[in-house]
Amino acid sequence: ATPANAITVTRMILALPFLAFVARTGASYPALAAWIVLAGSDGLDGHLARKHGTTRSGAFLDPLADKVLVLGALFALVEIDRFWWVPVALITAREIFISLLRIRYGRQGLAVPARSTAKAKTFLQAIAIGLALAPSLVDLAWIPDAFLWASVVMALVSAVQYVADGSRVATTRGHHDR
Repeated sequence: ATPANAITVTRMILALPFLAFVARTGASYPALAAWIVLAGSDGLDGHLARKHGTTRSGAFLDPLADKVLVLGALFALVEIDRFWWVPVALITAREIFISLLRIRYGRQGLAVPARSTAKAKTFLQAIAIGLALAPSLVDLAWIPDAFLWASVVMALVSAVQYVADGSRVATTRGHHDR
């Protein structure tokens, strides 16, 4: 039990009521404020983890909380016809693929760190969701949509980089696909 893990668990607990609220109300200032707090708390728990030390449970729970919040918000916004399902499906497929690849690499004892493109992807997704929740942008749907599509591009680029980096690490360490 660390402060960072407490924030991560709290984010996961608050995710479900937040997602239900978004699916029920759509763009609203309360939804936008909640998103800013929930998305911003990811940076806080990361800071605390670096300051107080990381844990195995935190290394597992933090990315899970991120995926629950981001994918959940994207699904909720698709449900209310705020985002088109295609970019959300591409993002979801990428996340599933990378998660499975991480499991595979982990079983081989390989660690492949996230690149700046993956961090940019996450940032663009958070911005897209925030903009989609902003009532003042309801009539300017192209703005959050542009950020969402930019995040799709970054998601695909970072996935290709992750595969290449994993192959490079595996080859360097003597692991080969069988």
